[in-house]
Amino acid sequence: MAVGLLSSLAQPVPQGGRILLSVLDGLGGLPDPATGKSELETARLPNLQALAAKSSLGLADPVAPGITPGSGPGHLGLFGYDPLTEVIGRGALSAAGVNFPLKKGDVAARANFATLDAAGKVTDRRAGRIATEVCAERCRLLSGIPGVTVVPEKDHRAVVVFHGKGLVPAVTDTDPQVTGVAPLACKARSAKGAALAKRVNAFVAEARRRLKAFPQANGLLLRGFDVQPDLPSLESLYALKAVALASYPMYKGLARLAGMEIVEGLADFGAQLKALPSALKRADFVFLHYKATDSAGEDGDFAKKVRALEAYDAAVPALLSSGADVLVVTGDHSTPAVMGAHSWHPVPYLLHAVRCRTEGAGAAFTEHACARGQLGRFPLKEGMALMLGHAGRLAKYGA
Repeated sequence: MAVGLLSSLAQPVPQGGRILLSVLDGLGGLPDPATGKSELETARLPNLQALAAKSSLGLADPVAPGITPGSGPGHLGLFGYDPLTEVIGRGALSAAGVNFPLKKGDVAARANFATLDAAGKVTDRRAGRIATEVCAERCRLLSGIPGVTVVPEKDHRAVVVFHGKGLVPAVTDTDPQVTGVAPLACKARSAKGAALAKRVNAFVAEARRRLKAFPQANGLLLRGFDVQPDLPSLESLYALKAVALASYPMYKGLARLAGMEIVEGLADFGAQLKALPSALKRADFVFLHYKATDSAGEDGDFAKKVRALEAYDAAVPALLSSGADVLVVTGDHSTPAVMGAHSWHPVPYLLHAVRCRTEGAGAAFTEHACARGQLGRFPLKEGMALMLGHAGRLAKYGA
């Protein structure tokens, strides 16, 4: 569905019509070879199972069938944007997440502090997920490199901003996305990117020199180079006053770019849940982010992802009593633990509202059950139309 059509039909409502979009990052999974069951099929999820019976289910493709999405495109689709036309680099998202104002001439990149061996090969792309305090110390060691600002984000993540004239983000990443190999050299994708590529390689080399003595988090991997994006707000597109409840900076950055109010100081999911009722009283749309499922999947820890799902299930009663008129439970992409990475598989999608068509007894919130659900399989961006429609926020189309 075209964003223009949906925007033309979107309308505010005098009361009610409040939407809660609850996103389990990296939700979808694959079967454990030992059991033949996915993480969702393995976990004990009594609350989600009961909710599934009273909801509509489906599967959603974050970008398109067969395409493995990053978190950025996945969330853009969740918010009703077309991730194929609204392309935002991870660096710009991370900069927005830490509220770093990118100016004209700035190019931002997402950085992972990584661990390299004596031969300069990557042994851990996330440096053991070092504490944010350690990340901040490493960033301070890199301060003073001319023309560059390094800002800690969370855990092993940081934002690197290159300043100067003539810098164009037409360059390749230095993150190889695998271990056992050396970081990649930054290369220009076109002649316009040559100046930035030269700056990036010089910076990475100097960073390596300053960090080399550490046994852990002694290198940097950069990706997602971009400038400040210009994204229309959810209010301008869909007449939605939106609030974001997230603890990880990058997701706050996505929400900030979409014009959402950011509730700061939420250290974990428990704090986010406490802030939920208040957010729904002053907003039409609340984005509630849950990170633990993705972290466990990326670590390749099947049992940990199962525990993360079970912990989320315990919070479902709080979601149902929060005051939302429409509740959606879904993911931004799949992160199967057996792969230890994002994948191309569609994500389970649950929509609960007073006027939804329900699945009935025997339904469950699993990949197989969602594949048989009434919503079918659809592009994730079309979920916004489903949410708005069930909330009574879309005018009739045509006479």
